[in-house]
Amino acid sequence: MGQSTHTVSVSSTLPEPATEGKRSHLLSVSARNVMASNFSVTHQATLMLLLVTCTHLNELAVDPPEDLLIVDLGHLGHLEITWSPPAILIEMKECPEFYQLEYFNTYRESWTAIRTPKRSYSTQFDLMKDIRVRVYTLLSGPCTNGTMIKSTTYTELVQKPPNTGVGGIKVEHFICVFSNMERMECNWRRNPQMPANSQQYLYFWHKDLEQAEECPQYIISGGVRSGCNFTGKALPDYSDINFCINGSSLEGPLKPTFISLQIQNHVKPGTTEKLHLQTGPDTMEIQWESPLGRIPGHCLEWEVEHRQEAPDGKIATLILTKRTSLTLPLIHNHGRDCFRVRSKLHKYCADKSFWSEWSRPTCRPEMKVVASKPEWDMAPAYVYIAVAIIATLVMSLCLGAVLKVRRSRQEKKPDSLLTSPFARRSLTENHKDAIQSSPEIVTTVNMLLKILK
Repeated sequence: MGQSTHTVSVSSTLPEPATEGKRSHLLSVSARNVMASNFSVTHQATLMLLLVTCTHLNELAVDPPEDLLIVDLGHLGHLEITWSPPAILIEMKECPEFYQLEYFNTYRESWTAIRTPKRSYSTQFDLMKDIRVRVYTLLSGPCTNGTMIKSTTYTELVQKPPNTGVGGIKVEHFICVFSNMERMECNWRRNPQMPANSQQYLYFWHKDLEQAEECPQYIISGGVRSGCNFTGKALPDYSDINFCINGSSLEGPLKPTFISLQIQNHVKPGTTEKLHLQTGPDTMEIQWESPLGRIPGHCLEWEVEHRQEAPDGKIATLILTKRTSLTLPLIHNHGRDCFRVRSKLHKYCADKSFWSEWSRPTCRPEMKVVASKPEWDMAPAYVYIAVAIIATLVMSLCLGAVLKVRRSRQEKKPDSLLTSPFARRSLTENHKDAIQSSPEIVTTVNMLLKILK
């Protein structure tokens, strides 16, 4: 039997012996494969480390502070907030204490946040409103690998205002004016609903006082206290000064009023006394001096009122400047120009200020006051007329007195009048009595003498 043999020819391509360039290429590919393998291992290790770190940080959840308190030291609203660290910080000595305090600012109607390493903080509150504070614990340092951790919860405290005093009865329109930074006065208006027999008291406190003090000198208006004069009492500027106005009455204590302010924001400069106006060929220059006192000149800004008076009316222009002089163009045949100035503290020295009183106006050209000449020619005529009237009255009164005497003589017997010396004396006295019984004569003569003098 024949055996058939099939020969299958398989074509196979064998690699050629490597040359020098190809060998370098193979080595480079091999190195990249090794680096990719190492990067993959490193990336996986980094992810594992981050996962372990995050797990560790999640396990380091920190508790909020404890024993939160609000302490009133009698400083009329300046309160001290204190707290204690959580137990976890006592055990973790390597992490420093750090806290975030938040409180509701009743003056700005917004929350204020403070970060501090301390366990207490002092600030100002309005005691007639709710006091709300809350505090967090912050954790950072070696124990957190430099990452800041904040407690997810906080400790909060809300303190209600005291419900004391006759409801709805407290002072109105409390205002303080620091005149020329020398005289400090605070005034208020008495509430119409306040009992007639009530008495009010003002207390104040600032950082230089250990305890609150009463008003050194009350201002009395209409028999009741309506203000306080602090003249001669040193008060700090750029520092909070707290005021409390309370009172008593037969119906019970009055509801207190609390105010906090800084006196540099209540300054009213003095009135400018010296104002000079000079005119040139084409310009007008007005100069003035700062008021005497403790106010630095560089803290003042000025408002100049330029009033132009012309036949067709008046025009007033207000000009703001920080200098003590002003130059304006001169308008010929314009009419009359008048100037006056006032000042206040600008925003770089105080948050707000009162305007001073206006200075006395200075005008160009000056108003010449012509004194009226006395009418000497008419004066003698008035005197002559008065003398004539008075003389006529005197003569009429004298004539009346004489007629009265003659009428009385006719009523008596002639013999008794001629034979009795006593009767003749009585006749003379009757003349005198007639004259004295007419007070109009005396008054008229006195008026005549005064006019003649």
